[in-house]
Amino acid sequence: MLRYWTAGESHGPALVALVDGFPAGLEVDRAAVDAELVRRQGGYGRGGRQRIETDSVTFLSGLWRGVTLGSPLALEVINKDAKLEKLEDVDRPRPGHADLPGAIKHLGGVRAVLERASARETAARVAAGALARQLLAAFGIELAGWVTELGEIRLGDRPGTLAELRRLRDASAVYSLHPERDPEVTSLIDRVGKEGDTLGGIVEVRVEGLPIGLGTHAQWDRKLDGRIAQAVMAVQAIKGVEIGLGFEAARRRGSQVHDAIHYDAGERGSATLGFTRPTNNAGGLEAGITNGQPLVVRAAMKPISTLRRPLESVNLRTKQPEEAAYERSDVCAVSAASVIVENVVAFEVAAAFVEKFGGDSVEEMQGRFRLYHDLARSR
Repeated sequence: MLRYWTAGESHGPALVALVDGFPAGLEVDRAAVDAELVRRQGGYGRGGRQRIETDSVTFLSGLWRGVTLGSPLALEVINKDAKLEKLEDVDRPRPGHADLPGAIKHLGGVRAVLERASARETAARVAAGALARQLLAAFGIELAGWVTELGEIRLGDRPGTLAELRRLRDASAVYSLHPERDPEVTSLIDRVGKEGDTLGGIVEVRVEGLPIGLGTHAQWDRKLDGRIAQAVMAVQAIKGVEIGLGFEAARRRGSQVHDAIHYDAGERGSATLGFTRPTNNAGGLEAGITNGQPLVVRAAMKPISTLRRPLESVNLRTKQPEEAAYERSDVCAVSAASVIVENVVAFEVAAAFVEKFGGDSVEEMQGRFRLYHDLARSR
């Protein structure tokens, strides 16, 4: 089983991801992990914290000469803004954050909750996902994520190969596929920031090259769509997840939703084994199992809870009405969310891949991967 845990506080010494069950024999590109961490810090609308931190990963265990050993990997991301011991507690909880329910749950202060609940924790998840996507790449599986909506502005998708879409995304200040619309979007972010408010949006992740058969229909908690939804919903500020058509499927008739099945002998050697679809409304998953089509996941991010123009709150000591506290924050972190969700999805897909083709080493997995496709094609 491939899995991971994270540890660390927003202003503590470091964030750590402990990855267990990773196969031996993969040469790790540390610079590629760092590149994902840098992307997470980017995007128009980020706050002052990103000017302090220069995130990079240190592998504390699990590697020898840059190659995975098959033992647990400990990944560390240092916090330059480490000052937890100097920070005071917060008396005025912020609506929309973990401040109030967390403080009551633990019968303690707000600081103890907000430090761990902070989205700063996602740096560790991005590091783990960036490692996992290198395992997927060894089997020809690639993915990318981008922003499709920001506030009231709908940006949408675009046709093209994943490489072409990445280039468009990387040319955009907000990580959308429409860099020509950046001035419109950045103007909105600037206006909302001056008003002391925040913005949310919708991000999309696409995974290509997936074989048929990852995940299972057999148990509810092992269905891949459920596992992906749980992992993405666990990202801070995410309030909705959909796969394929998602909620739109509920508004259509069955004939307009389900993807017809065709067979093309010329595609027999591909990941689809020759089974093709004219549409991909299912988003690459049927009954919790990948069907060979691209996996398409979208997530809705709410506006950030910390507002420079605070909402009404209550002082926890006096129980008197006061404005909510303000902790340094962003106006808009939807661009960052696209990077986080992309890497969270990468880890869940890699975990399902290890379950299907698992072994102690990448070489063993490659052998099982080839055997599986040979057996599937012989049917």
